[in-house]
Amino acid sequence: MIRTLVVDDDFRVSAIHAAYVSKVPGFEVAGQRTSVATAVEAVHELRPDLLLLDVYLPDGSGLDVLRRLTADTSADTPGGRPDALVITAARDLATVRTAMQLGATGYLVKPFGFAVLAERLDGYRELRERLAALDADGENGQAEVDALFSAVRPVSLPQVPAKGHSAPTLAVVLAALRADAADLSASQVAERTGVSRATAQRYLSYLVREGLVRLELRYGTTGRPEHRYRPAARASR
Repeated sequence: MIRTLVVDDDFRVSAIHAAYVSKVPGFEVAGQRTSVATAVEAVHELRPDLLLLDVYLPDGSGLDVLRRLTADTSADTPGGRPDALVITAARDLATVRTAMQLGATGYLVKPFGFAVLAERLDGYRELRERLAALDADGENGQAEVDALFSAVRPVSLPQVPAKGHSAPTLAVVLAALRADAADLSASQVAERTGVSRATAQRYLSYLVREGLVRLELRYGTTGRPEHRYRPAARASR
């Protein structure tokens, strides 16, 4: 079983995420914590394999948990640092990049449903299984290495974005669309993600070409039709 520690400042949200984790085969909840300090203490005490880690905590950033645990690991902390799946309402690219630099295995933008989290947890379990199957002392081929890096990626995003498009930005833009029940304009996507409208438009156009996002033209009484976007998986209304 993959022991998972849920870290979120909202105990109601924490309970929901813990219930989600409990429903995924191969995972169990090791505990729930609400702050940076208690999360670090729980890691030392409970030795979880995985953190579901919120960014906004009352005594600092959830990313500080990763920084502190990494420093502890460098000092030969028994058990090492657990892996982390960041789950947060933070959509700015600086936070996404920092999470990647600190070694997070994934990044989910709130709110999300059980199916989305289950997909990421299944990918993480697959990653662990593939790591266990590799030859630790010998040489592994490119296919084995590629399989490791692709295991925790959501299957809905292109594994190799076109030139001029970054995977983190694609993930943030797509997550913004999925998080909103309404179809969004490029300006609304830009506001929710912190990128410029031109950048949002460019990434939305790319996602439309990839078949991940649908473009709807909304006609008014006068003028040009308004472009609205929604995830391709969402049923038409």
